[in-house]
Amino acid sequence: MDQKIKIAFFDVKEYDRQSFQVENQNYLFDIIYYDTKLSEDTVLLADGCDAVCVFVNDLINEAVIDGLVKHGVRLIALRCAGYNNVSIEYAYEKIHVVTVPAYSPYAVAEHAMALLLTSVRRIHKAYIRTKDFNFSLNGLTGFDLHGKTVGVVGTGKIGKIFIDICRGFGMRVIAYDKFPSKDNGIEYVSLDELWERSDIISFHCPLTSENKHMVNAHSIEKMKKGVVIINTSRGALIDSDALLDGIKQRKIGASCLDVYEEESDVFFHDFSGHIVSDDVLARLISMPNVIVTSHQAFLTNEALQNIAQTTLKNIEQFFSEKQCDNEICYKCAKIGSCSPKQRGHCF
Repeated sequence: MDQKIKIAFFDVKEYDRQSFQVENQNYLFDIIYYDTKLSEDTVLLADGCDAVCVFVNDLINEAVIDGLVKHGVRLIALRCAGYNNVSIEYAYEKIHVVTVPAYSPYAVAEHAMALLLTSVRRIHKAYIRTKDFNFSLNGLTGFDLHGKTVGVVGTGKIGKIFIDICRGFGMRVIAYDKFPSKDNGIEYVSLDELWERSDIISFHCPLTSENKHMVNAHSIEKMKKGVVIINTSRGALIDSDALLDGIKQRKIGASCLDVYEEESDVFFHDFSGHIVSDDVLARLISMPNVIVTSHQAFLTNEALQNIAQTTLKNIEQFFSEKQCDNEICYKCAKIGSCSPKQRGHCF
């Protein structure tokens, strides 16, 4: 590349800046870091850039795509796996999109288990008590994971690793996936059967138009009384109002959430000195059997390094090799598998 590629990074946190500055020593891209999210109001900041790098809560709708194209941007590089915040179909033949399909599936799977153990063994409550020198065991009774049935929705890399962890605890595993894997010993069942049989349900699937609010009042009614729900995938898989009602009705025994469907204006920010206007989130957090973490399941040193490496490699490959293994478009059945299969950009 004769001329430096200019990239505008949006919704940047300090840990992003640190990992990308280290990795960029191998590429020497001209990078501008913005704390603000990419939106219709901020798209002007990308003027003159060759690419933008965005995260899960940046909004890349039709208006933003038109704005990026107008300002000469040729590539949207997501530094995450999911791309439900991008209008993929509208982007086709206008601007290219690349993603990071995997960075550390262990990080997310391990965080899901950490949430589960914290919840069922009341570790968070014990921690707060002992800080105040209260060593009472009242109200800290949990239950064994051994022998319990866990239903795993989504058996990609993260889902399979979570399954392996659960098997290590002696749990029975059932799973649902629209595209089941073969020859892996996983017992696949229908969603209805998974709702009915599972003591614990964990979500490890992407968000699509088909599975939005797959956990709703109707599906919750089918679940066991006292079921534990874990979501480290995408918030909109769960109807938050229905989840709150299920908890209030004692149908749901506990919920562990690293994502929330209306998180974009809340997560990754410090509101400790403010009143949060989201009543549903405030009530969920106030529940004694709900644990909420702020979309941090991915946040390990290994994952940050892998994200930076793959993202910058995607950009380098796109501009220098005129193709990218991780390009996505709405015609792709899977990442990098446009038909006919051939090297080169999707369009």
